[in-house]
Amino acid sequence: MLNSSDASAAIAESIPPFETEEVVLANAAGRVLRQAVCAERDQPPFDRVMMDGIAVNFSTLDGGRRKFRIAATQHAGDPGQTLGNPADCIEVMTGAVLPHGCDCVIPVERLAVTADFAEVDANYETQQYRFVHKQGTDFSEGQEVLAPGHTITPMDIAVIASCGLGSIQAGRLPVVRVISTGNELVAAGDPIEPHQIRLSNGPSLVAMLVRQGFTDCAHDHLVDDRQLLADRIAAHLAAADVLILSGGVSMGKADFVPQVLADLGVKKVFHKISQRPGKPMWFGLGPRKQAVFALPGNPVSTLVCCRQYVLPALHRASGRHTRASDLAVLDETVVFEPALTNFLPVRVHTDTDGVLRASPVRTNTSGDFAALSGTDGYVELARNTSEFKAGCLLPLHRWDTP
Repeated sequence: MLNSSDASAAIAESIPPFETEEVVLANAAGRVLRQAVCAERDQPPFDRVMMDGIAVNFSTLDGGRRKFRIAATQHAGDPGQTLGNPADCIEVMTGAVLPHGCDCVIPVERLAVTADFAEVDANYETQQYRFVHKQGTDFSEGQEVLAPGHTITPMDIAVIASCGLGSIQAGRLPVVRVISTGNELVAAGDPIEPHQIRLSNGPSLVAMLVRQGFTDCAHDHLVDDRQLLADRIAAHLAAADVLILSGGVSMGKADFVPQVLADLGVKKVFHKISQRPGKPMWFGLGPRKQAVFALPGNPVSTLVCCRQYVLPALHRASGRHTRASDLAVLDETVVFEPALTNFLPVRVHTDTDGVLRASPVRTNTSGDFAALSGTDGYVELARNTSEFKAGCLLPLHRWDTP
């Protein structure tokens, strides 16, 4: 039986990268960049005025002149003008090119303007290049501003646009199919009998995937019929890059999933991980290297395994750079005696000293998904250690940041 680290490594080694595709800028947020983005030109591309007011020659101002004739007006978007007489000024607007011969901007709030003259407040002190955003101080022409492996944020859209790119190379979004198995499951809104339970794993898995940007995702519910499972899983396997199954993966008489997958040519990489929750997890590769994750049916196990293994694997195959887990201080002592890795749900907060602290939230078995509501993630309790004292540092895995 693999430990958690070895399971993650086996998955990473097995799944090939998703292809690269061109994505228009309007659809690029949330995608993983597969190219370097380099500056088209200096940013800003000129000395940029940062305040409405007047542009002056600083040495003239510093020499004692406070009243300037307004020789011209420089709007944002106009070609740069030149100050012919250093005793004059040019009226400027925010975003305009700083006129040649000027090296200081006086904001309009510190001026008294009458007719064609602007007078600076007597007690106003300034300095050379005040309220001027100097050319190239953000980045210079040709400089790499975004690297491959970066997940594109709305702020990055502005950067990419400033570099003149209307589209970028990004990792292709995988086609993901989520399959819930079990005779006992009934979808929300349908009539339900006392002996049945609501179908919850599938919708929550889809929501977790979509929230991480994997939007080509659909769900199917299959009862525990071997032939039906074989037919429907075969269809999904043909259409998808990634299959995520929930339930039917343990050792019961109705747990048909491992054998059905084997019959369909899905090669097992591993079955079972020495962890709690989620020990029965299964992972394999389809005939076209499709990633197949068969997760335990208990809801807490399903969600933890998806967050711990599925999401990081999909991000990695998309080309996203992985990041180290956060560390949090455990708020109270926890005793866990089995020789298994324990993923313990927690709520986190930052104390008055700026320390990130984790408060355990215990579940009433791995079927108690309601206890996960309001949690921020889970801490990882290492195998072969039975007592974790309050104050110890533990890896924190947040639900939203694989």
